Amino acid sequence: MSGAEFSIPTAIESPRLVLRRVCANDWRELHEYYADAESTRYTVRAALDEEGSRRITDAMMQHWQRRGYGPYALVEKQGGAVLGVCGLWYPKEWPEPEIKWALCRRHWGRGYAAEAARAVQAMAAQHRPDLHLISLIHVDNLNSINLAQAVGATREKEIPFRDALYAVFRHPRAVA
Repeated sequence: MSGAEFSIPTAIESPRLVLRRVCANDWRELHEYYADAESTRYTVRAALDEEGSRRITDAMMQHWQRRGYGPYALVEKQGGAVLGVCGLWYPKEWPEPEIKWALCRRHWGRGYAAEAARAVQAMAAQHRPDLHLISLIHVDNLNSINLAQAVGATREKEIPFRDALYAVFRHPRAVA
């Protein structure tokens, strides 16, 4: 799929961030997140080695090719650092398409994830209004639950997923 065939823009902006397609070299900066056991406790559920971070980065790039959309790398406008990822995600084992987010721990508490999630909500409302987006969050992941609620998502139900209990948070549909 070429860039012209993607169903969403390959880059968007928010006040402090450029959200752009994940690229192969992003694994180096994203490894800070994936190598941190606390950051990954509820997502991949273990700290990863460099090869694991490369594989996940590759999977995010391939997701764009398969689905026509995918996660964005969050690039800080001031300084150009990759802070994490946020965007549309729908692997085959997921119940529905979601807005995912993952932020390197040293950037927590600064509003970057909420800013990115709101930008993705607005973009999706404009470019993919057919998607009824969720965020699938482990019931013990209070940081992500608080973020989902802060960006207007509502807890819809709990489901068993990957040998644990996860909450389905439904994002508002008309945010554009």
